[in-house]
Amino acid sequence: MWARTWEGLVPRISAAQRRSDFIKAAVEVIATHGIEGATTRRIAEQAQANLAMLHYCYDSKEDLFADVYDYVAGQYREVIIANDPHGDLTDTARRVLRGIMEFYLDSPNFAAAAMELVTWARRQHGSRGIAVYDQALDTLRATLRAARSDHPVEPETIEQIAYVIATLADGFAVNWYTYGDRAVAVEQMEVTVSVLDSWLAARLGTAPAAT
Repeated sequence: MWARTWEGLVPRISAAQRRSDFIKAAVEVIATHGIEGATTRRIAEQAQANLAMLHYCYDSKEDLFADVYDYVAGQYREVIIANDPHGDLTDTARRVLRGIMEFYLDSPNFAAAAMELVTWARRQHGSRGIAVYDQALDTLRATLRAARSDHPVEPETIEQIAYVIATLADGFAVNWYTYGDRAVAVEQMEVTVSVLDSWLAARLGTAPAAT
């Protein structure tokens, strides 16, 4: 489909594409201005669209934010799945942790927006903030359960590994967001993975992986 403008004919952007643009723009605006500063006008400007188009796609900012939460949860799911080596449990755990940290490193605004969204949601809409975290953990648990292991692994152990990965990744994200020093963050990634290696060795009785 095409639309006529003063300059001629230009491709018509579908409503679905516009909604995707607004969701990604909202993440950028939230990262910069926080939830309270994420006005519809700023989001429309970030998406390079007019305000009327945003209101055409979304009846309210709450409807837009609902899609933003789904997008954030989906991004975590994609990162975890993309970094699943389909190997043994130890390799899977460390690859997933590294993959999440690399994603944070390459997408600092996403990390900032995700932290802002989850903490704000816990204050305003408790279940929504929990849902984002729960969905990520569910994907992580499923990935760990599917990993190979020489011995049966208790569900409690899978739960603990998922918790350790999430805690280490969150700690890395906060530090990276606070200081913004990429060179230091890269070094800290190695330290963080080594912490997971040591914990896994103690918990599973395996040798720590070589860096």
